Amino acid sequence: MADVVNPCNGAPGPELPQDPELAGAIEDTQNQLSNMMVSARKNLKYRAAAIHPGLQPMGFKVLMLLFRSGPMQQSELARGLEADKATLSRIVKQLEELGLVSRTADPGDGRATLVDMTAPTRERYRETQLGARQLLVDKLSQWEPAEVRRLADLLAKLNETTG
Repeated sequence: MADVVNPCNGAPGPELPQDPELAGAIEDTQNQLSNMMVSARKNLKYRAAAIHPGLQPMGFKVLMLLFRSGPMQQSELARGLEADKATLSRIVKQLEELGLVSRTADPGDGRATLVDMTAPTRERYRETQLGARQLLVDKLSQWEPAEVRRLADLLAKLNETTG
C-alpha cells in the first residue's frame, strides 16, 4: 500500500484498511462524525448564550460538570475537564463575575473552596438540558425503535473503544 500523506501539512496519514469497502465506510463515518461535532459545537454555543450572553463554551463545560456532580473543588473540576489549574481558575473567576457560580469554604477541607452553580444558573441550565433532550426526542421519534437502540449501542461501543 502506498504511503498516505496529509495534503494540508505533508504529515503521514492513517494507514487505511486494505478492504476498500471498509476504508470507504470509515471515511464516511469520519465525515458524519465531523458534521455531528460541528453541530454539537453550535448547540453548545447556543445553550451557553441561553444561560448568559457572556458565557463561553469552556465555562459551559464547567457548568455541565457542576450540574452532573454538584459542588466541587477547583482541582477536581480541572481533573474532570482535563484542564490546567491556572486556566480553570480564570474560568471560574469569570463565571463568578457573571453571577453563574459561587465559591464557599469546603467543610471537609478548611484550606479549599467549593465551586457550585447558583440556583438561577442551575435552573437555566436545566431548561437548556430539557430543550436539548426535546430536540433529540423530536428527531429520533421519527426512527424505528430498533434503529434508535442500534445507534445507542454503536455509540456506546465507539465510546468504549476511544476511552
